[in-house]
Parts: sequence; C-alpha cells; structure tokens
Amino acid sequence: ISVNGEELKDIVAEILKLNPKPGDSGANNVKQMQVIPDFHIVKNDGVLILTLNSKNAPELRVSKSYQEMFQHYEKTTDKDKKLKEAVQFVKQKLDSAKWFIDAIKQRQQTLLKTMNAIMHYQYDYFLNEGDEKYLRPMILKDIADTIAMDISTVSRVANSKYVQTEFGTFLLKSFFSEAIQMEGGEEVSNKEVKKILEECIGNEHKQHPLADEKLAKILKD
Repeated sequence: ISVNGEELKDIVAEILKLNPKPGDSGANNVKQMQVIPDFHIVKNDGVLILTLNSKNAPELRVSKSYQEMFQHYEKTTDKDKKLKEAVQFVKQKLDSAKWFIDAIKQRQQTLLKTMNAIMHYQYDYFLNEGDEKYLRPMILKDIADTIAMDISTVSRVANSKYVQTEFGTFLLKSFFSEAIQMEGGEEVSNKEVKKILEECIGNEHKQHPLADEKLAKILKD
C-alpha cells in the first residue's frame, strides 16, 4: 500500500493512542486496597499464640562504621578544633540513632502489650473461631486499666491496627462493645444481642415477619 508522509503521520498518531494491553484497561482505575495485619494470632494445641508482624518489627541497629569512627576520634589525644567538632557531630548522630531505636522498641512493646491484653480479655472468642456468643463486653477503659496506660493510647491502637486470625482479619476496635445487663445481673455484649436479632430476622418468613414482641421474647429467652 502506498501512503504519503502526512498519511503515515496520521497512522502513527492513531497507533500511539491504542492500548497495547486492552485486557487490563480498567486495572489502573481501580485501587487495590489490601489490609496488612499488624498482629497474628494462631491456635496451637488449644493455646493462642500472639506475634507482631515482622514488618512492624524491623531490626534496627547503629552503623558499625559510625561507632568505630567515634571510638577512633575519642582515643585521639591531640584534638584540634575541627576534630573536636567531628567528635561532637558523630556523638550527636549516635545519640539520635539510639533514641530512635529505643522509640521504635517502645512502640512495639506498647502494641504487643495492648493486643495481648485484648486477646486474653477475649480469649474464648478467639479460641472458638470468632463465635460472637463468646465475645465479652469490653470498653477502652478495661484494656487501659489492664495495661496501665491512657485510654487515648488504647484508642489509637484500636482504631488503626489489624489482627489476622485463622477466621479472618479484623480491626481491633471490632472487639470492643458495650454491655447489656440481663435480669439475673449477668452482662452480655450488645454485639451478641445484635447477632441473635440478625439471625432471627434472617431466618424469618418474609411474608410473615416476626413481630417486635416475638423478637423481644426470643431475646428474653
């Protein structure tokens, strides 16, 4: 086929507009949201084992070359002004690095301490693969009192951290719930009550739904 220069330009321009991978044309428009859990809970011979995700527990250490440099400068007897400034500079960097490492370790300890308290408070729930009838009423103050930390600290952890279990991955705040007191004085989680209602409504005859009085009687029973 014979084409002139202008026609060839138009053809090339049209080809450049085409997608070489038409099968995944929508992939770039959809952001894949993936939750990376901060903790893992596994059951081993009837015992729950809690671990911090390794991505949240980086192994940090001070550069050996900086440490050796500082030791070398410190041993030097004849220190001029520039050398003293160098020693001071290296010392500041070492102190800053050590402070940062200590801060990361303290954060990891706070995370583990908080999740460990939640796990033990809801031990039967995790042991029974998330059966909500085992979910105890639990508020932020319960955990804060257990680990002797501020409620605000527990709230920040609960609202931003996830735990992966053998029955799913959950935001920590999903394990918190208010208490409802029964006639005998025993307390149950409002989530357990909601679960019972959900099951009743889900199983009711759609043409003849359960009356409120019937639902109330089921809950009382």
